Amino acid sequence: MKKGRVKFFHTAKGYGFIVDDETGQDIFVHATGLTQQIQEGDIVLFEITRGKKGPNAVNVRLA
Repeated sequence: MKKGRVKFFHTAKGYGFIVDDETGQDIFVHATGLTQQIQEGDIVLFEITRGKKGPNAVNVRLA
């Protein structure tokens, strides 16, 4: 599992970005990849899969 901080999450639209602690890279996250509700500033654990436009965070949960 990777660890990061939620940079942005738009609850109504169901997407946002997580900053990976290791790489500093922004990782896209969609509501379908969440196991718990998240909000900006939360520390989360997640896995990365390849999406059509780049990396996607999945199995996202609060750390």
